[in-house]
Amino acid sequence: MSFNVFPQASLVHTLAPLGWDDAWAAEFTPYAEQGLVPGRVVRVDRGQCDVLTADGLVRADTAFVTPHDPLRVICTGDWAAVETAGNPRYVKAYLPRRTAFVRSTSSQRSEGQILAANVDHAIIAVSLAVELDLGRIERFLALAWESGAQPLVVLTKADLVPDPVTLGHLVQDVETTAPGVQVLTVSSRTGEGTDVLGAIVGTGTSVLLGVSGAGKSTLANALLGEDVMEVQATRDIDGKGRHTTTTRNLLVLPGGGVLIDTPGLRGVGLFDAEAGVGQVFSEIEDYAAECRFQDCAHEAEPGCAVLAALESGALPERRLESYRKLLRENQRIVAKTDARLRSEIRRDWRLKSAEGRANYSAKRGGRV
Repeated sequence: MSFNVFPQASLVHTLAPLGWDDAWAAEFTPYAEQGLVPGRVVRVDRGQCDVLTADGLVRADTAFVTPHDPLRVICTGDWAAVETAGNPRYVKAYLPRRTAFVRSTSSQRSEGQILAANVDHAIIAVSLAVELDLGRIERFLALAWESGAQPLVVLTKADLVPDPVTLGHLVQDVETTAPGVQVLTVSSRTGEGTDVLGAIVGTGTSVLLGVSGAGKSTLANALLGEDVMEVQATRDIDGKGRHTTTTRNLLVLPGGGVLIDTPGLRGVGLFDAEAGVGQVFSEIEDYAAECRFQDCAHEAEPGCAVLAALESGALPERRLESYRKLLRENQRIVAKTDARLRSEIRRDWRLKSAEGRANYSAKRGGRV
């Protein structure tokens, strides 16, 4: 059967394991009328991408969807409209994203980098082989909430903490750090917790996030039921591992659902994530709502409910300091981004003005 005449109802059924539904099909209608094929991007590299379609895997060029804005480039998890006739094949467009996981780049240009698109669950893998970094967990959570996905913290290598009391304290510390977020202990070696995690990721699309050595690839293999992702040994001295995954890959799970595995993230910079920060520190926002002054900075103002909670011990000082730090960082990146956008607008205006003058000169036969 020719793919270009594949009935929409059949497409919904065929692509359903990848997350395709009636809403995506409706969005794709204009592209179907152009003879384009829908598929989900499973990997992007070197100006090309692998797209999984109803007819199988397609290698396509991304030249038509490589805009100046790095947040609008094709990304793992996107639903693409592919032109399959001819060689090379091209991605002509992608459907509007429902969710997008974005962090700031390490460059000085104040740009965002999109890590995964159309994600339902953001799984933050944290290794119990090393000391917990609660501040880093809060950063991941802020980006996860901002993306529109539901965060989930998975404490990996639970078999390395055999004492149940110690393990309980570690879980409690993370639960305090992640209000409203499920915290799950998992051991890929013993299988503890993998059935619960499998049930969660079996509905929708999940992205696996964390630093190198967090056990993401081992966890992905446990969910896949086979050794698909390469696993490297973790250094005994500090519990860190080398980057096993070098690209973002979309994997179809045998029990249902889709998993996007990502490389270990060295930097977890915020990118316009004020709402996400507020969600992570929801208890502080609740206290702030009770402050006497609406513009309370929670520094030394009278009637500050946040400071009162701090003094009573209801609010840990570490949480308040982390909240302040992430808000300041987010404000800086937003300010830089706004400045960059203003600069780009001025540059575009100058280019258009120059074009206008050139066109005017041409109409007058070269006379200004």
